[in-house]
Amino acid sequence: MDFAPINFQVDLTQVPKVQHFFDEQSNTFSYVVQDPHSQSCAIIDSVLDIDYAAGRLNYAGADAIVNYVKANDLKVEWIIETHVHADHLSAAPYLKSKLGGLIGIGERIDVVQNTFGKVFNEGTDFQRDGSQFDRLFADGDSYQIGTLVAHALHTPGHTPACMVHVIGNSAFVGDTIFMPDSGSARADFPGGDARTLFRSIHRVLSLPEEVVLYMCHDYGPNGRELKHVSTVGEQRRLNIHVADAISEDDYVKMREARDATLAMPKLIIPSIQVNMKAGDLPAPDSNGTRYLKVPINGL
Repeated sequence: MDFAPINFQVDLTQVPKVQHFFDEQSNTFSYVVQDPHSQSCAIIDSVLDIDYAAGRLNYAGADAIVNYVKANDLKVEWIIETHVHADHLSAAPYLKSKLGGLIGIGERIDVVQNTFGKVFNEGTDFQRDGSQFDRLFADGDSYQIGTLVAHALHTPGHTPACMVHVIGNSAFVGDTIFMPDSGSARADFPGGDARTLFRSIHRVLSLPEEVVLYMCHDYGPNGRELKHVSTVGEQRRLNIHVADAISEDDYVKMREARDATLAMPKLIIPSIQVNMKAGDLPAPDSNGTRYLKVPINGL
């Protein structure tokens, strides 16, 4: 896939206030991103925990975000999903009910919905046009968080709908790239592609070297402490998968071989069912209980 040139200028003088939250179950970092000149903020990649064996939801992580927003008297304007996560449920509807804000995702969510709507046999009632979300971002779209200008950058490869959100001098990269000693995300989910992911990553790494990159995941390889912040310059020099010295063909060979050894995420079944619908849980059955499907040999 060839990308159009990036159509916006990064304003390195705009420095958002960023508070991170870590979910141990999925090794996910969520963020509250605040305009330094107002109380406006966005929430990025929120988590709703689930005990899958017991079928019980846990709102503690989402409530930590709610409590932070209320304690700092913030106004939530956006609840952003960088992509349809396969390793955790989104807390977006819960947060919206508590704090307000618009739920946004990349416009290619329709590809994900078409693919997994068939896997989960969702039927004709399931709209596959992204209409469950309040805003569908196209490549290069801009939006405001108070006085902060944010830009959406389409970065497919991990999933078709992946977006990196560039907010002032910072970029929230979702699963497009990891810390330099972890490399990059897998590209073998339906609609994923290693070559496309390499090009998406280098699109992000074409931003100014000073741009701060906020990770969605970290797994502390070799026992190091968890980290969630890097820079474009650091990634270009040190990333074990996509540093400047590594060719596209070598990356694709490595990524495809590595992906062939990986098991599916433990929470992929509930996560995709819920997240492709903007975090909405299945409707209650006739007995008032909500149920998730498990497709046998379907993934």
